[in-house]
Amino acid sequence: MITLNSLDINALIASYLWPFTRIMGLLSIAPLFGNNGIPARLKIALGMLLSAIVAPTVAALPAMDPVSIGGALLLAQQFIIGIAMGFAMRIVFTAVELAGELCGMTMGLGFATFFDPQSSGRTSAISQFLSLLTLMVYLAANLHLVVLSTLVDSFTSMPISAMPMGGDLFRQLVGWGGRIFSAGVQLSLPVVAALLITNIALGILTRAAPQLNLFGVGFPITLSVGFLMLALTVPYLAVPLDRLFAEAFGMMRQLTAGLPKI
Repeated sequence: MITLNSLDINALIASYLWPFTRIMGLLSIAPLFGNNGIPARLKIALGMLLSAIVAPTVAALPAMDPVSIGGALLLAQQFIIGIAMGFAMRIVFTAVELAGELCGMTMGLGFATFFDPQSSGRTSAISQFLSLLTLMVYLAANLHLVVLSTLVDSFTSMPISAMPMGGDLFRQLVGWGGRIFSAGVQLSLPVVAALLITNIALGILTRAAPQLNLFGVGFPITLSVGFLMLALTVPYLAVPLDRLFAEAFGMMRQLTAGLPKI
């Protein structure tokens, strides 16, 4: 006859609760999984399924009551780790969206905005186009599965431990967050540079012919040049996106190696 006491029940609950918390932290913010269009019940079901697969392979867990103060702190720690890993991948999509915003504003399409289901906010048409293009690349390359694989590997490289997190994790995450601006400017640079040359030419033309209606002529020209440059640069986006995704996965692995191991 099998008998279970309260300690055994707490240990059984903790063996699934703490991995589930880290997994849900990633699923709540990672690209595709964190989309607000995906029902919360589906995310929870996926988290429970992954927890059931991962929990038996997790190393020895700290002997701690899940409903104690220490257990609550450990729960919060695992959730923060999951969010940090998901945020590291989310940076790539945010950089692409920033590139689209820069291109749209330079082209004069800053007023053309749409509802973004991923961020539940307004975004420009060019930004939405580039974001959806990046998402298709993300899915076509099965990178969403690589994200889950990296999450599962994190339980080996960063075991669940009661030891506090160091400041290196947050410092690395903040430093990686600055990649939004550098990558966004780099991705939008061809379009912005072409439009800058176009605006300089229009300025010289207006100076030479003051009677020329700049607003009537300049707006169609900048739109045409902007769309032409987008058509020329989109086929070559695979290389910088591949590099950004590789950097994001490297950051995810670096973050999961930031805590001492037991």
